[in-house]
Amino acid sequence: MDMPRPRTFAAAAIIAAVVAAGLAALPIANAETGDSNGASDWVAPETTAVPFAGPAGSPVDVNGQLSVCGVNLCNEAGEPIQLRGMSSHGIQFFPDCLNPDSLEALRNDWLADFVRISMYVQEGGFETDPAGFTGKVNEAVETATALGLYAIIDFHILTPGDPTFNLERAQSFFADVAAEHADKPNVIYEIANEPNGVSWDTIKNYAEQVIPVVRAADPDGVVLVGTRGFSSLGLTDGADETEIIEDPVDAENIMYTFHFYAASHGADRRAVVDRAAASLPLFVSEFGTQTFTGDGANDLESATAWLDLLKSHKIGYAMWSYSDGRESNSAFVQGTCQGTEYAGTEVLTESGNFIRSRLRGE
Repeated sequence: MDMPRPRTFAAAAIIAAVVAAGLAALPIANAETGDSNGASDWVAPETTAVPFAGPAGSPVDVNGQLSVCGVNLCNEAGEPIQLRGMSSHGIQFFPDCLNPDSLEALRNDWLADFVRISMYVQEGGFETDPAGFTGKVNEAVETATALGLYAIIDFHILTPGDPTFNLERAQSFFADVAAEHADKPNVIYEIANEPNGVSWDTIKNYAEQVIPVVRAADPDGVVLVGTRGFSSLGLTDGADETEIIEDPVDAENIMYTFHFYAASHGADRRAVVDRAAASLPLFVSEFGTQTFTGDGANDLESATAWLDLLKSHKIGYAMWSYSDGRESNSAFVQGTCQGTEYAGTEVLTESGNFIRSRLRGE
C-alpha cells in the first residue's frame, strides 16, 4: 500500500499548534446520548497555556480521572459514562494521520471522546525501534492531552498471537509510557490487542505480569485486557465469557476488550455481549463496519445494531480506523492525511461518514 510521509512533532510544538488552531467553538457534547455529560459549550482559554485537563468542556475536563465501577467505566464523580472514539491504524503504516489538525477535527467536528493509538509490536513496529516508537506514542498522547481527549495506548499484538512472546517488550514499554504520563488523567493502557491461538490462562498470566508495571508508575490508570480468540471473549475459539467470570484477572480497575466486525459478526455475538455485559466490565477497543479482514462491503445495518447495543450498556467503543488507506475500513479517502483538512464529509469514505454521523447524533 502507499505509505504516507512521516511527520514528527516536539511536545512544545504540538501544544503550540493546538492552541494556534483555535479549537473551533463547537458544543462539546455526547451527541449519541443526547446530553453533554455535564459539559457546556466549549470556551477558548484566555491565555495561550493549555489547561492540564484540556480545554473547558472537553471530555477530560468534564469527566476527569476515569475508573471502573462495577461493570461500567465511570467518571471522576462516579457516574457511568460511555466513551466513543476512533482507533488509528498502525502508526508505522500511517504516520501522518495522527496530528493536531486531525485530532482537533476528531474532537470538535466529530464530537469524539478519545483516540486509540495503535502501535504494532511486529510488522515493522515497536520491535524494530523501541525508543522511536515509544516517542511517537508519547507525541500522540501529548496532542490528545492538549485537546482534552482521552488516549488509549494500544500495544498492538496480532502476529504472533501469544502475548508472552512480547512479555519483556511489554514490560519495558509500559514502564516507560506509564512513567511519562502518570500525572495525566486521560491515559488508558491496552496491554494486548488481540491475543489468539492461546488459552485464557496464558492471557491472564501475561496480564498479571504487565499490569503491576503500569501500576508502579500510574496507580490510577484504567487498563484494558485483551480476551481470547482475537478479543472475542473466546467466541472465535468456541468459548465464551464464562471462563473470564470464573477466573478473572487479579487486578483492580481493569476492563476486558471485545472486538467485532459488523459484516462478519452478527446477532449471535451480540447476544453474548448483551449477556456478558451484566457480569464483566467490557470495552470495545476496536470494531469495523466491514468484514474481519478490514475490507469489503460495509454492513451499516449490523453496525447500527451493534452500536445501539453498546449504547444501552454504556460500553465504550473505537472504530478502526482513523486512516486514509485503500481498504474500506479507512475513515478518510486516500491522500487526506497529506493535507490539513479533516472536518466535514468531503474527505470521508462511507464508513467514515457513518461513524462521524453516529458520533454527532445525526
